[in-house]
Amino acid sequence: MIDAALLKQAVGDLDETRAIEFLDAFLSEAPDAAAAREVLAACQQGMDIVGERFVSGRYFVGDLVFAGSLLSEAVEKLKPLLGYGSGDFSLGVVVLGTVAGDIHFIGKNLFKTMLEAANFRVIDIGIDQPPQAFVDAAEKYAPDIIGLSGLLTTAVDSMRETAEALKAAGLRRRLKVIIGGSIVNRSICEYVGADAFSANAYEAVQQCLQWVQK
Repeated sequence: MIDAALLKQAVGDLDETRAIEFLDAFLSEAPDAAAAREVLAACQQGMDIVGERFVSGRYFVGDLVFAGSLLSEAVEKLKPLLGYGSGDFSLGVVVLGTVAGDIHFIGKNLFKTMLEAANFRVIDIGIDQPPQAFVDAAEKYAPDIIGLSGLLTTAVDSMRETAEALKAAGLRRRLKVIIGGSIVNRSICEYVGADAFSANAYEAVQQCLQWVQK
């Protein structure tokens, strides 16, 4: 069985060779979906280390891009075990972005990768996006779900303003809103006016699947 702490550290250190060796060794053991979810969680925790080092100035934008690529590679290896499908993007449409005042994208990109693996079509409108950008995308693409991402505490008010803008535009009734990032919790979800929250990309995808399969 893989040592989750060592995998977490390898991802945090951006040690691609070691991280992939850990994953390949794990896959050679014919693991089940529950074990794959634990390994994915360790990768996500490693990304938290990357984020902390970026904030402290130890890592730079190029390091974030590399980390995102490493995480995508890990997801590609794990997704057959996670029960994801054909890649035809037929399950539903999700508009996804990081809200105004926040430029973090690692969590957003992970969520996007996993949504696509689960057969969602994802419209990623990018980082530091104002409420109107989400409204415009909702009107253009008619999504089933809007995903609002943020890592900074200031993102909470931006999430709330975005949810209110969607409501003012008459769009809120026909779509679900999910918020994500390490800052979110139930009280923030209620404050924002979202339908769900998650700081875990796998759990967030499961919530989206529940919505579209009802």
